[in-house]
This record gives sequence, structure tokens and C-alpha cells, in this order.
Amino acid sequence: MSIIEKAAGKLEKEAKSSAPQVQPGASVNSDHESASENDTFRDEVRQDPSPAFASTPKRITLNLAKMRQYGIVTPDEGRTQIAEQFRVIKRPLLTNAFNKGPGMIKNGNLIMVTSALAGEGKSFCTVNLAMSIAMEMDRTVLLVDADVARPSVPKILGLGTEQGLLDILLDEKLELGDVLIKTNIEKLTLLTAGRRHSHSTELLASQSMGELLKELAERYSDRVVIFDSPPLLLTSEARVLATQMGQIVLVVEAETTSQQAVKETLRQIESCDVVNLIYNKARSFSGGEYYGYYYHESA
Repeated sequence: MSIIEKAAGKLEKEAKSSAPQVQPGASVNSDHESASENDTFRDEVRQDPSPAFASTPKRITLNLAKMRQYGIVTPDEGRTQIAEQFRVIKRPLLTNAFNKGPGMIKNGNLIMVTSALAGEGKSFCTVNLAMSIAMEMDRTVLLVDADVARPSVPKILGLGTEQGLLDILLDEKLELGDVLIKTNIEKLTLLTAGRRHSHSTELLASQSMGELLKELAERYSDRVVIFDSPPLLLTSEARVLATQMGQIVLVVEAETTSQQAVKETLRQIESCDVVNLIYNKARSFSGGEYYGYYYHESA
């Protein structure tokens, strides 16, 4: 039995629990990347008690009010500018992910979000994209933090140090169901980066990683798997991961990322058939809050 099938069995046995109501948050903080600096956020997440070696997936309650403060889209939020933008951004990605006709994209439901350099807002965009897709009526999302050197997704969502992706690749006895994290958002599941390892690049390029990605893409044919990747020009892990993705989303910081950096980044991921670009942190004419422009490009 594959690790995916074992995990699926565990998910089916999981007891349902209701999520508590939260109060709406304050105004959006425009510095989305700084959300990772708020370590106290972790203490506000209520986690279900379970043994360290629990046989069922861990479940956490995300603080939706706190997430809204950082500009993260949430299901209980009304129609906002950022929510509308990610609705438009996700549509071509979903079309590509589940197209079964001519032009079908191999592993189209495996989507990597990356950037050329650090600080461009890729983790902010990754979480918002995952949250937006989780609101779809007939899709589920597995959000994987693959930024193994500098993980940001757990900090944005208020998670602690959890076992995750690298732990599965290192420990043959560890099953996927042991490290998956269910949330109070019904269609959103999380997989953290796990403990750091000096040979993380080799682990991501290993046969075990290839088999895991293959099963994720094929076993959960109705699920979108989104990877928050390290910056492409700063690490080797991102380049290794990119070779196994069906689609890539490249986040470009407005008026900051150089044209040369964007060109070099695109050159390194030219093997991927579909590349999407998000123009992030563009200011409105009145100097207001950040918002994104985007366009779709097929390589």
C-alpha cells in the first residue's frame, strides 16, 4: 500500500470537529512579508491535543481574524479587492490543472510559487492562492511549505515547529498521514517543510521525492497541490523542485525586481510548459494599499 493510500485511509477515519467563531480583524497591514516576524501569533493558534506519534492527522484551528489582519483571504470574508484578484489569478491555473483534453498538462495540479529573490511576497501570494482555491466548491488544496531553508508559511499561519516534507523523505517509517495537518478550513490541508537538513537539495531531487510527487499528482486527481518554493536565484532547491512541477507561478515585486533578474529566473524554469507571473506590491494611484497585477504566460 502506498503512503498516499495509507494517508487517505487515515483521513477517512478522522473525527469531525467544529471550528469556533472568531471576531473580524483590524485593517490590513500592507507589509505582507513581515507577517513572518510576528512570533507571538503562534501562541494564538489552538491545537487539538494528540500524542507526538498520533496515527491520525493533526488538526489545528487557524485564527482567521489574525490572518485577515495580514491581508490573507478567508472564507468568511466578503468581496474584497484582494479576494477578487486571486479569483482571477486562480482561474487559468485550475483550468490547466484539470484539463483532460488536447493540450493536457502533465502534473498540472502540482503548482509551485516562487520568486527571483527574497522579500518579494511569494509566501503571501502562496497562502492567498491556496485559500482562494480552498473556496472552490469541488476542489481541495494541499499547501506544502517547500522553502526548506527559510520556511515562512507556518509563521504566517501561526504554526509551530512540525514534522513535515523533509522528515518523510528521511524516515522510511514515517507516513504522510503522520505529518499532514488538517485545518478548520474544510478543504485546506497543510504540510510543513519539516526539520532542516544539510542535504535538502539532494532530498528534493531524490527518487523518494519523485515518487511522492507522482502519487500526489495522480492519487488525488481532484486536489491542487501548491508548493511555496525558495527564491530561484538564491537556492538550488527551487531549481530542483521546478523540474517536477506542472505549473509555476513567479512573483515579481513591483519597481524592485530588476528586468535582468526576471529574465534569468525565467531562463532557469524554461523547462516548465506553463509559467504564470504575478506583479506584486504595485501601489494604487493614490498611494494606497498594495495590490497585485498579473498576467499569464505559456513558455
